[in-house]
Amino acid sequence: MKSSLSSICIGVFLSLFTTVRSQDATQILSKAIAVAGGENYEKAIVHFAFRDKKYRSQRKEGVFSLERVQYSYNKQIKDVVSNRGLQRFVNGCETKVADSLITKISDGVNSVHYFAMLPYGLDNKAVNKKLVGTSQIDNNEYYKILVTFDQEGGGTDYEDKFMYWINKKTYTVDYLAYKYAVNGGGTRFRKAINPRVVNGLRFVDYINYKTDILKVPLDHLDKMFETNKLQEVSKILLENISVYLPKT
Repeated sequence: MKSSLSSICIGVFLSLFTTVRSQDATQILSKAIAVAGGENYEKAIVHFAFRDKKYRSQRKEGVFSLERVQYSYNKQIKDVVSNRGLQRFVNGCETKVADSLITKISDGVNSVHYFAMLPYGLDNKAVNKKLVGTSQIDNNEYYKILVTFDQEGGGTDYEDKFMYWINKKTYTVDYLAYKYAVNGGGTRFRKAINPRVVNGLRFVDYINYKTDILKVPLDHLDKMFETNKLQEVSKILLENISVYLPKT
């Protein structure tokens, strides 16, 4: 009888502990989103340039539009991902997209907007959040939050895993890492640089690092970064950012 009661008590404790940690992750991310722009995300019209392409996003009451404009052989190609799906316009005229290209084009547009607007979106219903610990990087203390996605509502890359290092004092996302499955898979670690606020929204650039050790856990990458065991591969630089907040 005592053994049975003991098991029940331990089970209740572990359940409560797990719930508390889950709530902590939600609260931390909520604060990070608030610090970066909060409700402004839901109404902002954002323009920026990235690697010779122009991007525009607009959101209002659940309706969204994510755009990418590029030029190829004297043609303007505009891709729009919205509640309606993907639309492509060539020199202003809508054109049919081959079924085999819809996912590739949509993911390309989504990915750039996703990283540019972080931490917006991390409170989505399809996002699973877990506080897995804390760490210190460059003499700053961080919460380490693991993010995974449900298959329903999690997009085509729902199997990807992300880790966010959120500063305990400022609640800014200073580092992030992710594992991806496409093109053979890989792991990336990013350091946020050049933070700036444009009309109420916080933006950063990134230094992008990689490791060839694909089995390394995401929460070990901070130590590898601190000991110079990661290789820099690129810089993620946003240019010509503008934010318009419509008056309501």
